[in-house]
Amino acid sequence: MEQFTLGWEEWLALPDLGLPAIRAKVDTGARTSALHAFAIEPFGPSDKPMVRFAIHPDPGDPNLEIICSAPLKDRREVTSSNGESELRFVIETTARMGDRSWPIEVTLTDRGAMSYRMLLGRSALAEDMIVSPAQSYCQPELSFDVYHDAPRLKQHRRALRLAILTREPDNYSTRSLIRAAESRGHAVEVIDTTRCYMNIRAVGGEVHYDGRKLPHYDAVIPRIGASITNYGTAVVRQFESMGTYCLSGSEGITMSRDKLHAHQVLARHRIGMPTTAFARSPKDSGNVISLVGGVPLVLKLLESTQGKGVVLADTKNAAESVISAFRGLKADFLVQSFVKEAAGEDIRCFVVGGKVVSAMRRKSSGDDFRSNLHQGGTAEATRISKRERDTAVRAARALKLDVAGVDLLRGEDGPKVLEVNSSPGLEGIERASGKDIAGLVMQHIEQKVAPRKPRSRTRRKEA
Repeated sequence: MEQFTLGWEEWLALPDLGLPAIRAKVDTGARTSALHAFAIEPFGPSDKPMVRFAIHPDPGDPNLEIICSAPLKDRREVTSSNGESELRFVIETTARMGDRSWPIEVTLTDRGAMSYRMLLGRSALAEDMIVSPAQSYCQPELSFDVYHDAPRLKQHRRALRLAILTREPDNYSTRSLIRAAESRGHAVEVIDTTRCYMNIRAVGGEVHYDGRKLPHYDAVIPRIGASITNYGTAVVRQFESMGTYCLSGSEGITMSRDKLHAHQVLARHRIGMPTTAFARSPKDSGNVISLVGGVPLVLKLLESTQGKGVVLADTKNAAESVISAFRGLKADFLVQSFVKEAAGEDIRCFVVGGKVVSAMRRKSSGDDFRSNLHQGGTAEATRISKRERDTAVRAARALKLDVAGVDLLRGEDGPKVLEVNSSPGLEGIERASGKDIAGLVMQHIEQKVAPRKPRSRTRRKEA
């Protein structure tokens, strides 16, 4: 059997952890291998426990930080060479030197002062491996430069710790997102937004839930209902202030929920939409009606959702009656021109990460001009034009939403944006298109939280 020789120090890769290069001290005096990690925390369900940790692979560059996760194998008491005992998390991963790869068991411990980020103990050595204490780097040498190659770093996909903020844990969208996440090896926690409470402070802000401080999540997926927009966005802002990636940002949710604000933003970006007017005084009703070109016209409550609070007025008297009723309720509303050529149909474009990943045509039921599925409308997959695709992407970008449902009307002079939804439902679009939209959302999250090229680099000579 040909022997595989190791020096007392070697370069190796831990590809399952997204660590393409790390220097290790080979120590046959130690039985257990160790990875000098920090911010170590377990997560995931009891039947599939995981552990998440961070590591500075290059001791000379504290700006280089890699977040790793792995299945948790055990928790074991380990005694170090100086006689100190410590209870450590144990993982199993793959080590690679040159063309050779083999499984090793590694314990995790926080020893940031160590000059070698890894200790390779004798239990990690195969039978054909021998250690030459007088030699260094008998196997191919690597370089920390690989960490500054951002595209290569992003190829690694690690298990993520995710949270879904929702008051509807059993609806189709939540279940679809959980399924997509777990099928890709991620752990998901469903959190009732209204039961979150916050510790707001300059350093170390926290979100608490059910009597415990919530851990750090790799990403949070807000599914904030319209009735709790203000409190829900406050919770999202708290996660954002803690450095957590939120699929829908608080600013985007706030803008999209306020229809007046949303239309002002769309107008500022020169994005097509129905002619829209807004006024406060009852004396201006006639002027507002004329601004949108007269009747027929559509009146919308500013906080309407799923087609509720949306009324079509065919005559001026009908429009003035609805306006009077809305004002009697002290409700703010918009007046919009009615796009006749849409003929009770609209297009829902599902935008993920700056791309339209699917589109469906929704048609109203009977004489109802509203095409919302919640109002009895029907849906089918449809092809959209380049102009419609560009409009949907621009609308989502204008409202600062990574994921959005953009509703368009096909007008004679081009697509017109009706609404941009920050928490679009998945049931209609997945069933109409046959696509795994939740899976595409997960892919986007993985890309957003993937390792990034360090902002600065400490130049140093390799020892």
